[in-house]
Amino acid sequence: MSLPPCPSCQSEYVYQDQDNLICPECAYEWNPEEVAEDAKLNIKDANGTLLAEGDKITLAKDIKVKGSSQVLKIGTKAVIRRMKDSNDHQLDCRVDGAGDMIVTAKYVKKV
Repeated sequence: MSLPPCPSCQSEYVYQDQDNLICPECAYEWNPEEVAEDAKLNIKDANGTLLAEGDKITLAKDIKVKGSSQVLKIGTKAVIRRMKDSNDHQLDCRVDGAGDMIVTAKYVKKV
């Protein structure tokens, strides 16, 4: 019987203890029947703080807007509307003075 990998560290060495699955490498325990938690994204800002939808953020560095001559200055405020699991742009934000745009999480700080 094949068990799913650990959702925390992706280890394949998982074993079952009654209803729960346990990872011996990171000691993470979970119930495979309760899958509602897997949709949660772990996206962190420039300081390593976890971000969530609705959080207020500021830009941690100047960012040039692609396809435009506009530059968003450091300290510009924004609100996270949506988060997505992507390698390059994770945050769909409403940026003050610029409107809606997608921003990379490593260039923002949570307020």
